[in-house]
Amino acid sequence: MATEYKTAFSQGFTDTIDKLIEQTQTLYLNDEVPWVVGYSGGKDSTSALQLVWYALSKLPSKKRIKPVYVISTDTLVENPIVALWVTKSLEMMEIAATEQKLPITTHRLFPEVQDRFWVNLIGRGYPAPRPKFRWCTSRLKINPSNRFINEVIRKSGQVILVLGSRKTESITRAANMEKYEKTSSRELLATNGALPNSWIYTPLADWTNDDVWMYVTQVDNPWGYDNKALLNMYRGATESGECPLVVDTSTPSCGDSRFGCYVCTMVKKDKSMQAMIQNDEEKQWMLPLMNLRNQWLDIKEDRKHRDFRRMNGNLQIFKDRLIHGPYKQSYREKLLIAVLNAQKTMQEIAPIKPFQLITPAELEEIRRIWLMEKHEIEDNLPKIYKKVTGKDYSSKNSQQQQIFRAEDINSLKEICQQDGDEENILFQLTRELLDIEQQHRIMVRRAGLYDALDKAIERNTFNTIKEAQSFALKRDKARNETKI
Repeated sequence: MATEYKTAFSQGFTDTIDKLIEQTQTLYLNDEVPWVVGYSGGKDSTSALQLVWYALSKLPSKKRIKPVYVISTDTLVENPIVALWVTKSLEMMEIAATEQKLPITTHRLFPEVQDRFWVNLIGRGYPAPRPKFRWCTSRLKINPSNRFINEVIRKSGQVILVLGSRKTESITRAANMEKYEKTSSRELLATNGALPNSWIYTPLADWTNDDVWMYVTQVDNPWGYDNKALLNMYRGATESGECPLVVDTSTPSCGDSRFGCYVCTMVKKDKSMQAMIQNDEEKQWMLPLMNLRNQWLDIKEDRKHRDFRRMNGNLQIFKDRLIHGPYKQSYREKLLIAVLNAQKTMQEIAPIKPFQLITPAELEEIRRIWLMEKHEIEDNLPKIYKKVTGKDYSSKNSQQQQIFRAEDINSLKEICQQDGDEENILFQLTRELLDIEQQHRIMVRRAGLYDALDKAIERNTFNTIKEAQSFALKRDKARNETKI
């Protein structure tokens, strides 16, 4: 038997929306605490922002004093269709808010260069994100938003966050929302467990997917963007290419479409991008992005591409096997080639101009990490860039010029090569020792030189994974016996 379909509009669509707008107005006028509205370009954040927009527009102009900041975080690896939608939406919001004399400003946020996806994957060698090592979310999404929110708190003392979160999204989401609602001392506002001096307002808390669609398709977008185009974007990202009216829980909803980063490895497949390409020939230009993700970011097969040592050089055992660490130099260089090749193709075929997968600032940071932190004195990034793009690599940092001659490096590799040492660990150790000494030579004080040399020697003790694993197993066994 079909489950009864529930809606937030059981008391009437118009009356429900009017009461929600009145409630939003009351909250806005209650105090002088500024508002920050999270906007992703999706249906939920669009609905939440529309409610706030209409609530403000229906207030007398003299009461529209408190600032409302609309923030949108661009991870720089977003689905390009959605990224373009958000960009144009924010531009139209800024114009409309000025024309309508509303205290609304838009803010496009980006992760710091050192936190960006390609910098950490290709530069530091972080393996593609996975459930037990989801390093991307905080760096790409949470940190940029928190920096902005904390700055508002610093200036104003408090902040109210308006989010499009809904309890029907998941059991976990519902539990979290109810938890912070109960601990709040303010009516209609939940406490924020992540940021002190901040409150959360979720006007869509009890809405379903189809309540959202009913609202965005029946109410005009106040900043002049076409909500029907939003529906079409979701429809295009749905495998069936349809968005049916939901009448019970057995009916699939268009709202199940999920947009996110095209590099996301937290899902088996990027179904939304795959559906976009499948449903619309004009979007087949995104194929290189999907192929880049599917061919190069396979978390099930990447163990062979990773160092047997952790990032800090430690050896760690789990179920009698070494836990592998960052990507090896050879694979990081292949990843860079793949990204640059994909970017070259996209710049030729993508309708979005100019199209950029990896920025010059990110390339510069990757090069710095390879040279200064990983001591890869070969300085291969400029050579890779030249080979793929046909253009000379230009660097703003004069300190990153290659010090060691290529012929000397090749000779050193040959001298250090030993049978059974596929990674040429002895060469890695020698070049690191040489580079550490060189880096300390230009310092006023050479403090820390010997400690750095000791750590380098310790990190490069073992020539093979077999030797390292045998040592780590014996070490852990001895530790366990000592505890007994």
